[in-house]
Amino acid sequence: MSTQSEAVLEEQLIKQLVENGYESIVINDEKDLNANFKRQLEKLNKISLTDDEFTRIYNHLDGGSKFDKAKKLRDRYALEREDGTVYIKFLNQKDWCKNLFQVSNQITIQGKYENRYDVTLLINGLPLVQIELKRRGNTLKEAFNQIGRYMRHSYKGLLIIFKFL
Repeated sequence: MSTQSEAVLEEQLIKQLVENGYESIVINDEKDLNANFKRQLEKLNKISLTDDEFTRIYNHLDGGSKFDKAKKLRDRYALEREDGTVYIKFLNQKDWCKNLFQVSNQITIQGKYENRYDVTLLINGLPLVQIELKRRGNTLKEAFNQIGRYMRHSYKGLLIIFKFL
């Protein structure tokens, strides 16, 4: 019996997710990730954001415990604009199927080390699920260790947007 490569597993997983309604997108790096998040936030909230407004929203998401971050995602953010206050939602909890589901692979983030993530699931542009694939014969411990390394080198401190993982 031949073993599947990680690339083949990745391809099959993405194909299955696309068949189930996920949009497959190419995100190469942090710049692409942030641009996608802004586009998805605008689409979800049916609004155009200036760069300054997006920066304020982005900074609002930073800081706090895991509990605080989860609360921020459930709550709405009061964005003060020249023409009044608008309330930005990050997740549609009432009609969850109206959230924007995406899948990307091989996102590369340069921190202390360069990390390349196998498969990332995004909801409304937020990377909320990281899947580390291993071909048959490798132990699950290898995948857990790799995710642990990502947490130490990429998720903390470098990217606000990855702090929700």
